Amino acid sequence: MSIWSKIRDAVLPPRKEQPAPQPVPQAQHPDAPAAPAPRPQPIAPAAAPAAPVDVEAVLTQKAAAKGETLNWKSSIVDLMKLLDLDASLANRKELADELGYTGEKDGSAEMNIWLHKAVMRELAKNGGKVPAGLAD
Repeated sequence: MSIWSKIRDAVLPPRKEQPAPQPVPQAQHPDAPAAPAPRPQPIAPAAAPAAPVDVEAVLTQKAAAKGETLNWKSSIVDLMKLLDLDASLANRKELADELGYTGEKDGSAEMNIWLHKAVMRELAKNGGKVPAGLAD
């Protein structure tokens, strides 16, 4: 599982996949005339999207439960620690690759700030409500 998907799954509720309807085969006697082709079933409308998840509220609650002071609002390292993920440079480099970071992957402040903002933008794209200051 990718670092990004671990972050997404720790903050946002799991996605519910709708199974594709499967045709029900009908037994037919070998001498019986061919049955007419089954009519296509109407496609059920997709379920209405769930209300956006308040990312700040979820992370604030996790921080309170953890009982540790973490600066998750601006630090990718602290955000990953809050979510019980390994915040090592190797994992941040992997996350940088996943999210498309093109700068030096040396653990610099520039890289870490970019990662934090990119994670917040991705959470917003995936159904999270992220305050503007965290994603800009």
